[in-house]
Amino acid sequence: MKRFHVHVAVDDLQNNIRFYSAIFGTQPAVVKEDYAKWMVEDPRINFAISTRGNKAGVNHLGIQVDTAAELKDLRVQLIAAQAPLLEQREASCCYAKSDKYWITDPQGIAWETYHTLDSIPVFGGDSVSKPEVQPAGAGACCVPGAN
Repeated sequence: MKRFHVHVAVDDLQNNIRFYSAIFGTQPAVVKEDYAKWMVEDPRINFAISTRGNKAGVNHLGIQVDTAAELKDLRVQLIAAQAPLLEQREASCCYAKSDKYWITDPQGIAWETYHTLDSIPVFGGDSVSKPEVQPAGAGACCVPGAN
């Protein structure tokens, strides 16, 4: 089975080990003075590209779950990351309607965790509900506050 690889340059290794250990729900498999690596079996990867006017490069990273219960469980891990959390219910974005949570890692990279509810015929624009912490400019489809 193939495994998707993402390598992110960071400023503070220990802060990021704490953050990503919370997100993945496990400690890194390898830790060096200047490096850490997680070999995560779950989640599988969903990779998408678009030409929606955002700056070229990493738009956001994310974890897609199959059920509302999994999203609820993942929310606990997101809270443990100690980053502002934005909740969206029935958000219309990227040709899908989803329940989701957004956080931003210590480098400013947006992370989306979501459960897809249905497909929609348009790219969409996120709708925000019950934000615990709402980033400035929240509401732009794919990354709140990115436009």
